[in-house]
Amino acid sequence: MHDYLPILILGAIIGVFAAAFIVLYIYVKKYRPQVSLDRNMPDSEIMSRLAKYAKPYWKQFLLVLGIMILSIAYSLVSPALVGRIEELIKGQFELSRLWSMVILYAAMLIVSMVCTYMQSIILQKLGQKILSALRQDLFTHIQSLSHNQLNNIPVGKLVTRVANDTNAISMMFTNILVNMVKNVFILVGVLGAMLLLNYALTLMVLCFAPFLVLFTVIFRKLTRRAFRRVKDCTTDINTFLSENLSGIKITQVFNREQAKMNEFLDKSDKLRNARQQQMYVFGIFRPTVYMLYISSVMCLFYLGGRGYIHNASFLGQTITSGTVVSFYLYISKFFDPIQMLAEQFNMLQSAFASAEKIFAVFDMQPELTDEPDAIELDHIEGEIEFKDVWFAYNPGEWVLKGVSFHVAPRQTVALVGSTGSGKSTILSLICRNYDIQKGQILIDGIDIRHIKIASLRRHFGQMLQDVFLFSGTIRSNIVLREESFTDDEIWQACRYVNADRFITKLDGGLDEVVRERGNNFSAGQRQLLSFARTIIHRPEVMILDEATANIDTETELLIQESLEKMKNIGTMLIVAHRLSTIQHSDNIILLSHGQIQEQGTHQELLHQHGRYHRLYMLQYEQQELKNA
Repeated sequence: MHDYLPILILGAIIGVFAAAFIVLYIYVKKYRPQVSLDRNMPDSEIMSRLAKYAKPYWKQFLLVLGIMILSIAYSLVSPALVGRIEELIKGQFELSRLWSMVILYAAMLIVSMVCTYMQSIILQKLGQKILSALRQDLFTHIQSLSHNQLNNIPVGKLVTRVANDTNAISMMFTNILVNMVKNVFILVGVLGAMLLLNYALTLMVLCFAPFLVLFTVIFRKLTRRAFRRVKDCTTDINTFLSENLSGIKITQVFNREQAKMNEFLDKSDKLRNARQQQMYVFGIFRPTVYMLYISSVMCLFYLGGRGYIHNASFLGQTITSGTVVSFYLYISKFFDPIQMLAEQFNMLQSAFASAEKIFAVFDMQPELTDEPDAIELDHIEGEIEFKDVWFAYNPGEWVLKGVSFHVAPRQTVALVGSTGSGKSTILSLICRNYDIQKGQILIDGIDIRHIKIASLRRHFGQMLQDVFLFSGTIRSNIVLREESFTDDEIWQACRYVNADRFITKLDGGLDEVVRERGNNFSAGQRQLLSFARTIIHRPEVMILDEATANIDTETELLIQESLEKMKNIGTMLIVAHRLSTIQHSDNIILLSHGQIQEQGTHQELLHQHGRYHRLYMLQYEQQELKNA
């Protein structure tokens, strides 16, 4: 027992470390605040769902597995070969045998390097294909979500899911999983080689295995939580940047730069703290694994040196110098994969945390879907009817209360009323951006819920108050990147809505660059471009929601002229606060608190001397004062 006292002392020290780890894990699990997550998903479910993206490429992965097994041969045979060389030099030396062993060693090394290179190339190509498929599916799914769902998700969060989180999953397929499989093969192979070489020393090395398993399990739990927090903080800061960079002009106008900077620093500090905690976990795990590696080497040298000096055996087996050399290399190759797993756990937990976030988006079921027997509409006449429609964005808070009206084909109908009366809501419901709770909305006598959503919206042209232009050119924003329109058709649409008057003055014409959100054009110019974009697609129903609210008088005259032309195209629904823009409408509907109070032509409503008359006289007096 006295001979093995150093080994027992070493075992006691490792036991103390293990007990400390267990106590630390229990304390952290009990008192550490839970991180806010979209959901908790088991690893098995994550892998099962991700496997669907890898399944089409199973042959390529099988090829990589074969190449990987070939490259592992070097790791398994080289330590035994070095041990043979050591015994050859110590014993009866033969130069020819030495040369043959060195050549064999070099050949195996070259084969291993070539296999590693081929494996990397194949995996990178597969990773990009999987990444592309995942991003396309995620982006398509986001597009299928309703307006209500998109309103409840910050844009920065969705950007993080599509751009950042998918990269972590791509890394998992190209690097982590394959290397983990490779390391498992190496561990099993090295263990088998050590058993064949000396089972007694192998049992000594295996005494450290339970501690490795314990530390790895604790490490896995702690890193999963650390990576979730890092992902949450990254999402928060991306969301903050997306919102505040878009609204930076407002920040400057109200002199809130310092306040926004303080918010940014606060979120940055949270991200820094999350990353620090992540580093602390790895800072403890890596040295602990290295401690086990050094401890096993110390035990090997102690037993090997003692056996060599005293000519003693260990568990009935003699330990030679060649055995010590081979085992030293095998122990390194036994612990190297485990130490690499620490690095791979880093990326694996990041990928799993990202996958949880991505699948949380995938699991959001679109609120608006086509009925199984929904129909396609090749053409519509433009007849619209609301029958006792009730609608609320939030349960119980009715925005529309029993609204009923009829719009004949090619009629121009205007909706007026105070803010919050339900005008814009009616326009959104016609396009089925939301579903109503009660009543019916009919297009050409067909309930819109019986029509495919894409088919329904194809027949509508929407011109909103806040015009959105994409980065690109004037041409791409008018045709929305459809190549079926000729330049003549584009110019014809521009002339029809008077947009040609400013486009012809630009150096680039239709190819003039449009910066982000079209901020290099005035509000009126953006509005005219939205008119041209609508006209060129020849909709049967046109919707204008406060299209003349934020433009100057000169541009308003151009838009008024454009509107008169557009009335000849099809049915038109207009929401406007300026009553001067709707005087020639076929029907004017005045809404208040979600109900229709008055409707009729401009002259009919004036003769009624009701709310419309009072609103018109108020605007008329304001205009007279302005002119004076």
